[in-house]
Amino acid sequence: MSVKKKVSTARFLNAKITSTISISLVLVLLGLTILTLFMGNGMSNYIKENMSFSVMLSPDVTDAEIASVRKDLESKPFVKSSRFISKEEAKEQLIKDLGEDPEELLGFNPAQDCIEIFLHSDYAVNDSITLINEVILSDNNVTDLLYQQEAVDLINNNLSKVMTVLLILAVVLMFISFTLIRNTIRLSVYSKRFIINTMKLVGATGRFIRRPFIRNNILTGIISGLIADAIIFLMLTYFSREYAEIQSLVSTTNLIIIFVIVILLGVVISTVATAFAVNRYVKMKSDQLYYV
Repeated sequence: MSVKKKVSTARFLNAKITSTISISLVLVLLGLTILTLFMGNGMSNYIKENMSFSVMLSPDVTDAEIASVRKDLESKPFVKSSRFISKEEAKEQLIKDLGEDPEELLGFNPAQDCIEIFLHSDYAVNDSITLINEVILSDNNVTDLLYQQEAVDLINNNLSKVMTVLLILAVVLMFISFTLIRNTIRLSVYSKRFIINTMKLVGATGRFIRRPFIRNNILTGIISGLIADAIIFLMLTYFSREYAEIQSLVSTTNLIIIFVIVILLGVVISTVATAFAVNRYVKMKSDQLYYV
């Protein structure tokens, strides 16, 4: 009797471990997809916030006026950071780009004092830039706002397409994940179909029959989610050592959100899949159980 009990317990544990590992691997795939979405958004913000806009200053502007203009710019909600570039610094850059001194050629320094600004990512879109241009040019000490319109259009259009593709991929993988987890749980419920039938014959309601299965698989979903989170964290840690830029694309807050989402998906998908699997055998007639 004890030998049978040990064999039964061993089989149960093996089935449970197999089910947990299978669900964990599916959740890892789903978690990596969500991580890619966050990284795509982080990369989008990083690119937008590293586009420079040159605020060109009047030739006769004084140091006090430059400080005032820069202070005013940094107080604006759309400016993330700024730096002053003197006409001498700009000339040095021209010498590097052209390979010769433009002042010797023209007889004067063609460069202007300017303040280079970087925008918050939310404002680095065409509509906002148009309004920002009007606000900046309203200052009498400013002559122009220079930026690469083609680059702004290209970045916004391409990033929009990439995010759309990633969202579609996430939806497809969500469906595939649900199918895989549902099949895994259906196999575990299949072995208990006769127990379900016996409970039904003695008058147990569908809700009563489903409850222990759902409770059991909620726990499996949580454990699988935690295992998946651990695997994702280890993978991210490894790649962060190889590619340090990854750390700037995903914040700690984003990671916590991803880990919570993975656990919630494990619970939700396991619960829904269990309900479907148990309902199938609850509705099935006794003589049909031998032919499934």
